[in-house]
Amino acid sequence: MATGILATNEPVKSYSVKSIGNKEINVNGMGDDPKWKTAIELTDFIYPWEKESPPFTSFKALHSKDWLYCLYKVKDDHINVFVKTNEKSEVVFSDRVEIFFRKDEKMSPYYGLELDPNGRVYDYEAEYHRKFNPEWTWPAGQLIVKASKEADGYTVEVAISKKSLKELQLLKGNILQAGVYRGDCVEITEDNSKIKWISWVRPDSPTPNFHIPSSFGILKLTD
Repeated sequence: MATGILATNEPVKSYSVKSIGNKEINVNGMGDDPKWKTAIELTDFIYPWEKESPPFTSFKALHSKDWLYCLYKVKDDHINVFVKTNEKSEVVFSDRVEIFFRKDEKMSPYYGLELDPNGRVYDYEAEYHRKFNPEWTWPAGQLIVKASKEADGYTVEVAISKKSLKELQLLKGNILQAGVYRGDCVEITEDNSKIKWISWVRPDSPTPNFHIPSSFGILKLTD
């Protein structure tokens, strides 16, 4: 873990994404590829708007020549997934992990990937502040998401092509500006749910909101 600086001159958290060179990870939703053992494990997640300590959340990332890989492992004794018509928007009522990417601190645009324990993806393009285009989807063939459930939690494994990150002007050199989050769904009802929000970075907001510049950190791709 290190501290970096964005264009705003505000100190931000930085995570080092190690390289696996020309090798690739078998994305199966289990996170059991041996290469994951070489990744730095990020576990310093917080409840920004709750008084108690959050349940365990782990994030890892690696990169190859062509792909960025992300792995979430979370503890959750009561996994809640809302399924009615199985539309991607149902992810927002469910337990999920999230990663946001932005071009710059203006967040015009930024991109959200919200990923639930069933492996469903709620992907969207947005403009600051909270102007969503949910009809947008990640470029075809450039995103792989697999998930699995365990008795005490779930795992989400992701592969994002560098080609798509570059075309969206998100990967600049070896730097990605990203927010890493989790929505812990503690109660689910018809078309509604109660979420406790978990974040790597503490956003500068008195009420729950990840869609602001201060919720982002840096993913630094290293050799």
